[in-house]
Amino acid sequence: MALLNDHGEARMDRRKDTAVEAVLEHLVEHGPDEIASVFDRAFGLAMQIERERCLGAGLYGRTPDRRGHANGHKSKRIETPAGTVSGPVPKTAGHDREPFYPRSRKRGRRSVRAVMQAVAEMYIKGVSTRQAEAVMRAFGIESLSASQVGRAARLLDAEPDAWRTRPPGEVKYLILDARYEEMRHGGVVRDVAVLSAIGIGSDERRRVPGVSVALSESEVHWRGFRERLVARGLRGVAFMTADDHAGLRAARRAVLGGATWQRCRSSAKRSPGGC
Repeated sequence: MALLNDHGEARMDRRKDTAVEAVLEHLVEHGPDEIASVFDRAFGLAMQIERERCLGAGLYGRTPDRRGHANGHKSKRIETPAGTVSGPVPKTAGHDREPFYPRSRKRGRRSVRAVMQAVAEMYIKGVSTRQAEAVMRAFGIESLSASQVGRAARLLDAEPDAWRTRPPGEVKYLILDARYEEMRHGGVVRDVAVLSAIGIGSDERRRVPGVSVALSESEVHWRGFRERLVARGLRGVAFMTADDHAGLRAARRAVLGGATWQRCRSSAKRSPGGC
């Protein structure tokens, strides 16, 4: 049973070699394929917000200080480290100033790493206002209104959720691990277990089949985590590496019990008597 975080107030401290870093490394390695869509969405929203600020009003909005009006979009292909982004660049008309040019277009070419970091956190914790603001900040958009933050959060929420539920496919080697992090839940900061599965497929590329936040490393949580991976389509696991935690060991016998298991070497060094 996963622990649901409170969107908007959840906090997980990033420490060295945490699950967040594992997901981030995966996004960095496979970024052009997997980050382009969320990058494209965030890019488009950043330019839209810039146009609203330039005009002094939102889309279809009417204010006394409105300066000009929206004038559709112009399709542009923009090369970024996340791949080629093909999307509409907003235009303006009806004002005497220089033609509108969104500064986020320039910032976007340099902001991929920051967007990846925010997406990695969203993958694990869900989308919060803090992460939505972080993504917009990467494009140079500061001091968002509550409605703009809400728009960004709704736009970004679909992508990490789709990654969490996508079929893991064939994974030959599976590394299971849990690390304790602090998270605010129900108004109380407590330690929770971040369960992670890092896999290597037949193509020898590393992937992240799943990450889940649970109350502890007990058998019921490890078993549920594995059952969800299998239900989503995890197959072909021939070899597993994990520590010798009692809950994980019991769950291993119940789910994916046919795979060869080896204790994680780093765990064995920390506790040689527990093998």
